[in-house]
Amino acid sequence: MNKMEILKKAFDETSYQLSGHGPRNAKVLKQAFQEIDEDTKSDIYGTGAAINDFEEKMASFLGKKKAVFFPSGTMAQQIALRIWCDEKELAKVAYHPLSHLEIHEEGGLKKLHGIETVLLTDRNSIIQLEDIKTMSGDVACVLLELPQREIGGQLPDYETLAAISEYCREKDIRLHLDGARILETLPFYKKSIEEICSLFDSVYLSMYKGIGGIAGAILAGNDDFIKESKVWKKRHGGDLISLYPYIFTADYYFELRKDNMADYYEAAKELSAKYNSCEGISTLPEVPVSNMFHVHIDKPKEQAAEILAEVQQESGIGLTGYVREINDGSCYYEVSLGDSYAGVPQDKVEFAFRLLDEKLKA
Repeated sequence: MNKMEILKKAFDETSYQLSGHGPRNAKVLKQAFQEIDEDTKSDIYGTGAAINDFEEKMASFLGKKKAVFFPSGTMAQQIALRIWCDEKELAKVAYHPLSHLEIHEEGGLKKLHGIETVLLTDRNSIIQLEDIKTMSGDVACVLLELPQREIGGQLPDYETLAAISEYCREKDIRLHLDGARILETLPFYKKSIEEICSLFDSVYLSMYKGIGGIAGAILAGNDDFIKESKVWKKRHGGDLISLYPYIFTADYYFELRKDNMADYYEAAKELSAKYNSCEGISTLPEVPVSNMFHVHIDKPKEQAAEILAEVQQESGIGLTGYVREINDGSCYYEVSLGDSYAGVPQDKVEFAFRLLDEKLKA
């Protein structure tokens, strides 16, 4: 095995893993389904209580008129931007250079919808109002991702969000929220979900990322927007005969975890401090603004992988199963806190970080 494979194996064999909610296995399904009456009817092609009740619940939670459940966030967001472009008869949108749509979807927005994109700010910065004011040409919609995952879950301050929202409304530019993990930002903003979502014309929320369901997404907005999104959902093949396995798990884990975000946030701040106390390690951001951050190691990727594998093998604590290269002398990985961290004995965590510090110094 190469060093990356050894690192992954060492991580998989640990007794405790610091990130996430635990293994994604059949137990996740069994736990969600155990309280569901076996006679509960499924949805059929986007209709029925199983789906409609959940959509109404999520629309109310987000403070929007209507919502629709999609099998994937990729589908939901491309459709949202297509609708806003069609409304303005302008196939052009703006977002961050490291937006999911730009780097993880094989050009789907451009290939499937013919939509041109404007990249705001540089790769390592947060979008500011000035970036939108000075962008080249008109756009139909601006997309903001909160938190910005690819740069460590960083966030603009609330005043910036409010200013961007006001400017977009003045200029008749639609504002869409890539809120895959928006719940995780609420402890930092100290605002309700309705207050955040009121700044945006449309909102996407993942039902599996921070919440921990199996798959699926919610797209929310006004009546006309959601009516049109259902047409596009059918065009994209998103109206499966039934989506209830995804919906029931989404609902279960949403209720289980929606009020735990402050705990995950505090855990992230605690854990980032442990990382920053180690030789040659820094976190981005230094103090997390959500439950997420990146761990940067001043070692080549292969050397860091070897050290991390040894620490995990000797401590039984799972730090990561991968590292990604930044340059020849540094690498990073992502940490996202969930239910798991609270169940890890702190003495074992302290031992793991003492080992990590010692090995990095050596």
